Amino acid sequence: MHDPRTLAQTQPLILGGRTVAAYIWRPHLPNTLSPRPYLHPVRTLNGTPVTEAMPPDHLHHLGASLAIPDAGGANFWGGRTYVRDQGSIPLPNHGIQRHHRWETRTDTVLAHELHWIGPDRTALLRERRRIAARPLDHRAWALDFRYTLHNLTTEPLHISSPGAKGRTGAGYGGFFWRAPRGHGDTTVHGPGTTGADHLNGTTTPWLALRNNGPTPWTLILINQAPQHDPWFVRGDDYLGAGPALAWTKPLTAAPGDGPQRRIITVVADGDLSPRAIEGLVEAIAASPAPREA
Repeated sequence: MHDPRTLAQTQPLILGGRTVAAYIWRPHLPNTLSPRPYLHPVRTLNGTPVTEAMPPDHLHHLGASLAIPDAGGANFWGGRTYVRDQGSIPLPNHGIQRHHRWETRTDTVLAHELHWIGPDRTALLRERRRIAARPLDHRAWALDFRYTLHNLTTEPLHISSPGAKGRTGAGYGGFFWRAPRGHGDTTVHGPGTTGADHLNGTTTPWLALRNNGPTPWTLILINQAPQHDPWFVRGDDYLGAGPALAWTKPLTAAPGDGPQRRIITVVADGDLSPRAIEGLVEAIAASPAPREA
């Protein structure tokens, strides 16, 4: 039996002759996973993988991707759907993010338009997405992920989450990075704070995932949006994080409107110290924004 990922269409991101990420822009996946473009594997400059895709515990976790559990009633996250007072149940409501056209396609910048299609084949959202890779120093590079969503319907469109439906601490939905636990210990670290439980739901400007195994690595997720969305973080049952669009209440997009966000992820070799992490965060803050594609 073929692995469905081998039938997908992929574009690499390349820095200094090294492939640092594969962008699967036209996936071949079961409908229940809410098929969508995703980055996997993402690697450090030394080649250590720092994403996980389709893990046994959550098959719908696809490396680094943009995923929303409820947009206009459609599930663009994958898996079960959380229903208030009922819990997570399987529903035939999965949507798909479909590539529409390329705007830029180079070794370091990928920009394209996508259409978010509901289970009834109605186009609910149009997205413009820009992904860029750039080197930082000998140990780290930065993945710059920007997106703008536009409501294509004639009515207000509600973006929601389990957290907005009463499930405390589970307001996930938006850019999400599923990381491998690997060997060694993993630590979730934020400004002056350590531990996933302490960071889940906070609005710190950045957080870091650190692994001290045989090939140690550090990820620093920096929320560039002025809204400073709350972080959804997991560090016990699995390792993953991302800023949440609808943490405790739905986000409503008027016709033609929608959220615009930017997340920069520093991908580094080594289990970096808090001081080194803060230095990289400061370097990102001091660097100019890349030119629009």
